[in-house]
Amino acid sequence: MLLLGIDVGTSSIKVSVVDAQTRQCVASAQYPETESDIKSLQPGWAEQAPQMWWEHTQQAFQKAKTKGNFDPKQIAAIGIAYQMHGLVVVDKDGEVLRDSIIWCDSRAVPYGEKAFQAIGCDTCLSSLLNSPGNFTAAKLAWVKDAEPQVYDRISKVMLPGDYIALKLTGEITTSASALSEGVFWDFQKDEVSRAVMSYFGFKDSFIPTVNPVFSEHGRLQKEVAQQLGLTEGIPVTYKAGDQPNNALSLNVLQPGEVAATAGTSGVIYGVSDQLTYDQQSRINTFAHVNHAPDQKRLGVLLCINGTGILNRWVRDVAAPGISYAVIDREAADIMPGSNGLTILPFGNGAERMLNNKIVGAQVKDIDLNIHTRAHIFRAAQEGIAFAFRYGLDIMRENGMNPGVIRAGRANMFFSPVFTEAFVNATGVPVELYAADGSVGAAIGAGIGAGVFSEREAFDGIKPLQLIEPGNAELYDELYVGWKKHLIQALGQ
Repeated sequence: MLLLGIDVGTSSIKVSVVDAQTRQCVASAQYPETESDIKSLQPGWAEQAPQMWWEHTQQAFQKAKTKGNFDPKQIAAIGIAYQMHGLVVVDKDGEVLRDSIIWCDSRAVPYGEKAFQAIGCDTCLSSLLNSPGNFTAAKLAWVKDAEPQVYDRISKVMLPGDYIALKLTGEITTSASALSEGVFWDFQKDEVSRAVMSYFGFKDSFIPTVNPVFSEHGRLQKEVAQQLGLTEGIPVTYKAGDQPNNALSLNVLQPGEVAATAGTSGVIYGVSDQLTYDQQSRINTFAHVNHAPDQKRLGVLLCINGTGILNRWVRDVAAPGISYAVIDREAADIMPGSNGLTILPFGNGAERMLNNKIVGAQVKDIDLNIHTRAHIFRAAQEGIAFAFRYGLDIMRENGMNPGVIRAGRANMFFSPVFTEAFVNATGVPVELYAADGSVGAAIGAGIGAGVFSEREAFDGIKPLQLIEPGNAELYDELYVGWKKHLIQALGQ
């Protein structure tokens, strides 16, 4: 028996086929090889076409079939992971009404802030565990206000993974986890928030059927099965946002366990059994994949918008055409601190941990006689690591004190320079695993289909490497200097 995992990322779509018995990946592919575009029609805006995700999903699976030695007819269940917080709206025929307003789009910040005050700060924090901020509900409010001709045609509101499931199955479902990441979920009442729906004036019919994360979300349509070479009627049994799914892939499911990722954005994600929240909503709390009313599992999430996207920008501007491996090698030849060069990585929209301020990416203290592109490469990776430290300190204020952080050996964690800076700046050891989002989605599909339990899913999984702090004192000193630049940029 095989399981198919689909990871709907911002940069690309990745699919993996996993052997249900061994939990080993037998084939994987991503599409496109180069990073997908983000449309930015105005400063602070970020959109992608849902139809593009579907086209890329099909291309990625066809590519996996040509690369892998597996029989598609043996795939018995499908799981989907997806970029969080994006808004997808469709009409009564399931047709997309506008491009998706994705996670790093900042236009809805004023709508969320106004809702926070009108609904009541205490009510929002105790019931929603977040400010409406810049999340999906606030994005929908922007559409209602700015594009009434689109809003009036909306039949259903969904997240990016829900759209891919719709294309596979013809059905639209959601979950408490998904609704919580959109800030539609009332944790006190375990239902869609009446306060949010009433304040924004949203129709109840906009919300799809609510299912558990691990459950059947529809079955593969005949025409799609024929097109992809799959078996008609196999179920989609798992849908989760990319960060809860990344945590699942790393077996981060129980209170106190912590995961990290550093792709286009960067995240530290810890599991709690308490309805916890940050008074300033600098970090956020959502329902984890295994959350239930009688067994609370909350994901406490720190997000940094500008991580891997900064690394990509630096490459494209300073050294177009070279590989990330070359960047890492050149950065490794520079001493920690980059000879005084400092980079703030906040150039990808409003940063929640900075109270939704748009600071912008900034390069500080360039010496034209000393600094080379290698210094820029290292300063960028160190700046990202210091941003993680800044955010982790906020998590520590809120009771999340990890003794170890688990991460997949992927994206920025491929870089020894970044990993060294991350471990020493945060002071927390990191366990690296052979895990990624599409494999996690496939394993989630196995849990949802009842092929194995949560515990059985990770039997025998061991880390590839443990990296421990070895130069924390130096990085603490460097962090103090980096933080001074950030404070100045914030005007504090």
